[in-house]
Amino acid sequence: MKLEDVMTTQEAAERWNVTADSLKQNCRGRVKNGFLEGEFRKSGKMWLVTRQGMERLYGEELKSI
Repeated sequence: MKLEDVMTTQEAAERWNVTADSLKQNCRGRVKNGFLEGEFRKSGKMWLVTRQGMERLYGEELKSI
């Protein structure tokens, strides 16, 4: 896994065009069939998610035009 494969919920939200709040709810376990163990963790006050988890749940990352 590379460093760019781990990101904050805010960065992931921008890269996949979803809301950061929905990702945070997912990290808190409030979403059925959400992130799996190892696809997210909390660091201080910030949630971190993996590219693998995002692609599994939301598909390929949106590419900038």
